[in-house]
Amino acid sequence: MTQLIEDYALIGDLQTAALVGRNGSIDWLCLPRFDSPACFAALLGDEENGHWRVAPAGAGNCTRRAYRDNTLILESVWETRSGTVKVTDFMPQRDEAPDLVRIVEGISGTVSMRSTLRLRFDYGNVVPWMRRTDGHRVAVAGPDAVWLRSEPEGRVKTWGQQFSTCSSFDVSEGEKVAFVLSWHPSHEPHPEFIDPHDALEHSIEDWEEWAGRCQYDGPYQEAVLRSLITLKALIYAPTGGIVAAPTTSLPEEIGGVRNWDYRYCWLRDSTLTLGAFVAAGYLDEAAAWRDWLLRAVAGDPADLQIMYGLSGERRLPETELAWLSGYEGSSPVRIGNEAVEQLQLDVYGEVIDSLYLARSAGLMAKPHAWNLQLSLLGFLESTWREPDEGLWEVRGPRRHFVHSKVMAWVAADRAVRTLEEDPTLHGDATRWRAMRDEVHREVCEKGYDPERNTFTQSYGSTELDAATLLIPRVGFLPPDDPRVIGTVDAVRAELTHDGLIRRYSADGTTVDGLPGGEGAFLVCSFWLVDALRLTGRAKDSQELFERLLALRNDVGLLAEEYDPVAGRQLGNFPQAFSHIGLVGSALALRADDTAG
Repeated sequence: MTQLIEDYALIGDLQTAALVGRNGSIDWLCLPRFDSPACFAALLGDEENGHWRVAPAGAGNCTRRAYRDNTLILESVWETRSGTVKVTDFMPQRDEAPDLVRIVEGISGTVSMRSTLRLRFDYGNVVPWMRRTDGHRVAVAGPDAVWLRSEPEGRVKTWGQQFSTCSSFDVSEGEKVAFVLSWHPSHEPHPEFIDPHDALEHSIEDWEEWAGRCQYDGPYQEAVLRSLITLKALIYAPTGGIVAAPTTSLPEEIGGVRNWDYRYCWLRDSTLTLGAFVAAGYLDEAAAWRDWLLRAVAGDPADLQIMYGLSGERRLPETELAWLSGYEGSSPVRIGNEAVEQLQLDVYGEVIDSLYLARSAGLMAKPHAWNLQLSLLGFLESTWREPDEGLWEVRGPRRHFVHSKVMAWVAADRAVRTLEEDPTLHGDATRWRAMRDEVHREVCEKGYDPERNTFTQSYGSTELDAATLLIPRVGFLPPDDPRVIGTVDAVRAELTHDGLIRRYSADGTTVDGLPGGEGAFLVCSFWLVDALRLTGRAKDSQELFERLLALRNDVGLLAEEYDPVAGRQLGNFPQAFSHIGLVGSALALRADDTAG
């Protein structure tokens, strides 16, 4: 059976990532990049679509598991009648090609182990040709080649069975057996083989050194550091881009059609990601993300996209994979993302706000960054009055979304602030102040419902939108403004599902043009944490934050959404936006604690 979404843990090498289930099965892995075709796709189909399980023979889920200290190295322990065994899973940061390492260690007694490897390239669609070479197993199909080897050599009995590679062995107290899976382009010779035990020690050192640089020392430190490690794992190291999630098509509703590919870099995440890394002292990661942002958005501002590929690629065509049944039957399975073609005016504000934050944080300014902002702002001046698809990427008609207009205000506001703080820069602050005032006036007139005392989702709409919780945080209105307090109260009253927040009303079909529903959106619930704190309800804020922490799985990970009825996580996993929300709320709560 498919594991629950929260039954998975993440391992990765800062260029791709794998999901490991409680049962010891790796059910998702794309090689060599986050956005490459998967060679293990059982997550979105069944075992025949590719997986690799290492576990005691006949056993189910592990007894317990955890990351080793402050690393991305997963340790899963099975306690059986005959003994106890530990499996350590990790992907060392690569010098050349990616490696996946699984080390089996006997803790007590003697345990019979079984490994079943089903490689299926192209998202579970292609069965490779498997052969023996120099004592190793080699799988080849098209552009992909994968080597499987075990150490000590000759210790493990391996055979082919039903287009799979099976291994069996006993492990006793103090013994270790290691497997290494290595990928390389099939037309090239295999890279130098790594020593799995040396790789483990180096990986521990790498992660511990990185975690040791964290400057967050407030409450909830364990949760914050685990979220930062997760965000670090979602960075594509060669470019600095950060993927929204390492998965595609995990459903927002079990059995539904809201299944999207999140293995790309969204500009919308930029401000919050920068803020999280800067506040925690990770300026190198913040600078790399800022530089990726500058490269990705360079060019005609009219061509600005809401998302890009890992290296800034613009073409992300959306395709359905008919041979995959979908997670728990949730189809279609999609790769690529059609939303790349949408007009979402808020991203202009987010980009300019990101660059303002980078400058304020002391990151060395890039000579062309200001000219780029001038170009973006010039385009926004002539387009902010247009309707768009908004931050929720609706696939229904365009609207005048309030959040989009507020972020246009942010763009003008941050440009004015930049000029005020750095008089050496050139720009027309008078014109931008006028734009800022005009946007503010229009939003307050057309996006606010005085009878209900709340901002609405779009002009003339009665729908509410959790994104309006961001109004005080971006500075559009002060937290004590009655309209802000009324909006927080209305969202809390009408968009709450068992205390958690939906993005918009339950009948989303009228907004996004899609059938079915979805779970509570976790980042929106973190936004409510922040809004409650800003509007003077500190106790409610902290209680909600601690409830959200309790929704993390056993290794501290969050998906995009949560189903309060079924009590399970939904959507792509782990989700950067959710972990960014966690870090941001914890930072704000720490600031209050320090001030108090």
